[in-house]
Amino acid sequence: MLLRTEPRIRESEVTDKSLWLDRRRFLALGAAGAVAASAWPARSAPLAGLVKSPYRVDETPTSLKDVTHYNNFYEFGTDKSDPAQMAPSYFGKPPKPWMVTVSGECGKPGSVSYDDLIKPHALEERIYRLRCVEAWSMVIPWVGVPLAEVLKRFEPNSKAKYVEFTTLVDPDRFPGQRVAMLDWPYVEGLRLDEAMHPLALLAVGLYGEELLPQNGAPIRLVVPWKYGFKSIKSIVGIRFADKPVRTTWMKAGPREYGYYANVNPQVDHPRWSQASERRIGEFRRRETLPFNGYAEQVAGLYSGMDLAVNF
Repeated sequence: MLLRTEPRIRESEVTDKSLWLDRRRFLALGAAGAVAASAWPARSAPLAGLVKSPYRVDETPTSLKDVTHYNNFYEFGTDKSDPAQMAPSYFGKPPKPWMVTVSGECGKPGSVSYDDLIKPHALEERIYRLRCVEAWSMVIPWVGVPLAEVLKRFEPNSKAKYVEFTTLVDPDRFPGQRVAMLDWPYVEGLRLDEAMHPLALLAVGLYGEELLPQNGAPIRLVVPWKYGFKSIKSIVGIRFADKPVRTTWMKAGPREYGYYANVNPQVDHPRWSQASERRIGEFRRRETLPFNGYAEQVAGLYSGMDLAVNF
């Protein structure tokens, strides 16, 4: 494949000006987080009994350091380094028990602990591509359980057409939530058939170990054919709905962030091209693949849709 060199996208070109200016509000918080960062372990607790899934790309994984230190997680701040710096002193370890509330159009709603949600299922290691809407990408060895297996346990009824996910709201743990840069809590959603697709994963770890807070501990969504902002972190709510939710980034930038957010090199972001991407750890840019390289598996979900309109 021919690789072409293009100028690196500057972050100020990628993130809304109103958001990256708020970076100054985090400088004092960042100083406290940086002091504690040196004490933060490079790795977390190992996860036992992993099954190597056939869902794995044959590509070199991005380094653990980059995966855990180059993150978008605005609950900690708007800079890529903020999550790793802030997490040690503000988030620490996930509170236990971590509870997830399941509600809406289902036969078995209620609150369930992390252990009860995850432990009935075998943990799988899956190596997926991650493509950010900002035109950078990674390859990450996730650990998790199929989302479909978890959702089926709550018996979605005939009215359930969509699934809504919600992140924890806790300004003591997430200092970014002290600033109204986004409409907290962070909310994302999938069509039910997307959520039930075999590729959709509830991740609880990466590189064989528990998720660190900057990567969405203790539980996050991974939808590898969509831009990374769809893969919501630190989930505390799952709701089955008959209508699609207006997601956080749809509220923040309706012209820029659609409900589907499928990786599509033919549909540019209003402020930059999506035709190519910068793989973290590489110098040259590479072509972006439709559906992030998962077209064979997922394109059928969107048969007959205009993906330029339903972006």
